[in-house]
Amino acid sequence: MIIDEEVLAVLTALVVVGSALSIALIIPRNPEPFLAIGLLNEKGYIGDYPTQIVAGEPVKLNIFLANHLGKAALLQVRVKLGSKGKIPTNSTPIDTPILKNITVILDKGKNITVPVSLRISQPGINQAIVFELWMLNTTSNMWIYTGRWNHLYVNVTPPGVKI
Repeated sequence: MIIDEEVLAVLTALVVVGSALSIALIIPRNPEPFLAIGLLNEKGYIGDYPTQIVAGEPVKLNIFLANHLGKAALLQVRVKLGSKGKIPTNSTPIDTPILKNITVILDKGKNITVPVSLRISQPGINQAIVFELWMLNTTSNMWIYTGRWNHLYVNVTPPGVKI
């Protein structure tokens, strides 16, 4: 039986595509390890965050953490107060007092949503509630800043003032 050129071209294309697909599936992939932090509202959703709060009254939010390092990690979220222009960078945390520490052990490939309630005592405009992600370096036994952070700008009014 003689195969014409069109059939041979189709068979060759199928072999090439099949071979490429097989190789792509066989080659091991090493995804880049990472940690993630996200800010969620009181109900656990993205958006609809408070923008006006009263000094001394609780602010309720949620923090989402995800571990894709390929190993378990001891993580710490440090909640701090910043302002417009005074927020962390990817290499440097802000140098302000810690309002709250949230520490969790997160296994590889896992995530968690942690409820957070905090009070801001000082009134002010454009205050930044900052959530920095830190990780324990088990070799040096020191906390290291991961360069991951979120913030939420709020206006804090004195108690008894109408918003």
